[in-house]
Amino acid sequence: MPRIIPLVLLIVFAVSCTHPHPRGDDPAVVGRAHRWVIVIHGGAGVISKSMPDPVREGYLASLRQALRQGASALEAGETAVDVAERVVRFLEDDPHFNAGKGAVFTHDLKHELDASIMDGRTLACGAVTGATTVRHPITLARKVMERSPHVFFGGEGAERFADTVGVERVPNTWFDTPRRREQIEKRLRKEGAKGTVGCVVLDASGHLAAATSTGGLTDKRFGRIGDSPIIGAGNYADDRSCAVSGTGTGEQFIRHTVARSIAARMEFGGESLEEACRQVVFHRLNPGDGGVIAVSRTGEIATVFNSPGMFRGIATAEGRFETAIWE
Repeated sequence: MPRIIPLVLLIVFAVSCTHPHPRGDDPAVVGRAHRWVIVIHGGAGVISKSMPDPVREGYLASLRQALRQGASALEAGETAVDVAERVVRFLEDDPHFNAGKGAVFTHDLKHELDASIMDGRTLACGAVTGATTVRHPITLARKVMERSPHVFFGGEGAERFADTVGVERVPNTWFDTPRRREQIEKRLRKEGAKGTVGCVVLDASGHLAAATSTGGLTDKRFGRIGDSPIIGAGNYADDRSCAVSGTGTGEQFIRHTVARSIAARMEFGGESLEEACRQVVFHRLNPGDGGVIAVSRTGEIATVFNSPGMFRGIATAEGRFETAIWE
């Protein structure tokens, strides 16, 4: 009989490690009142302040519409992960941004789309890269998270998985826009925004989620993959700390595991969200590399970038509603 107790304890320990409790079951989270927060971005980089007023207003109007959709859904009680997907789907259909419709061209004059999504409550996540006929890559990423035992599908595998879960497919040319065609023809690789779209959410139950989607880099070669579909680089969410979505020079965000580094600085270093974001963006990345949007478990908000501009928006349950491009 004395030997049974250690065995039982071992079994209980093994089960708890195999099936972790949702992050929201943390005693520090349960029972705490929350008011929702949503933060979005539409890319960062060299965004000219001399752009015509109608063009600027077009971007801001799109950001405001995306925020309204997310705010309405949160007010109605939708979960963080539902809202993150919903808002990014909207931005994927908006030709202003480099994600979905309006994605940049590769060197081979095609479109290759990447996306990832993460549920901070459970750390469940899904990602796709190199999708060429999926209208909403963020939805396919969520299907990977929820309807497969895997985290990451790429290229042909992502397309084949899309068929099995009924995600909408479109011809690759559907993503074309005249502006992107002009960019690739003029090889404007170093001009304009480093386009990506992202959304981070804190819902009324205190749970976090992050979603990021992109058409990649103009003139990219040979199956290049950036940070947006990589969990911990361009996208991360954990109810213990924060949700983060990045935009900018993907290779740098990968090298410095930007999104996870911000969460780790909060979790293990005790830094505030703003401090953690600024330390990573201004002291790890190079000037001009881009920026991040983030929301903490307590509702702290950060929009930090080291490039000339970043399309972004914020909405909260308390009535804060704002969009911006430059500082």
